[in-house]
Amino acid sequence: MSGSAEDERLRVQQLRALRRRWLRDQELSPREPVLPPRRLGTVAAFWERFLQPGGLWRQQVHKAYQTGSFVMLRVLLPAWAITYYLKYHIQKSPHGVVVTNPRIFPGDRILETGEIMPPLKEDPHGHH
Repeated sequence: MSGSAEDERLRVQQLRALRRRWLRDQELSPREPVLPPRRLGTVAAFWERFLQPGGLWRQQVHKAYQTGSFVMLRVLLPAWAITYYLKYHIQKSPHGVVVTNPRIFPGDRILETGEIMPPLKEDPHGHH
């Protein structure tokens, strides 16, 4: 009976040693991971150089963005809101929202074409 317990202890000890070694092997050294060198295409290389901090083009694009956002938020949107409010809430004529055309009855002259509106057809069913 002592033989099988000794074998069991030895097996457990060997398994623990193997597990410890496996866990140590999983730790990365400062040189890892070893990756292949990056090969960038023409577009990716352009953006890599373009986006370098302190680049002239990057500063120019940033200035253009700042100017555009200022103009959009401080000039165009308020001007649009004021124009919308004046056009659709204050001003009634000549640019109001609702413009009604004059009613046209049978026998009236249509101003654009000069035609005279024909009379309505009689309803053959006789009920309304």
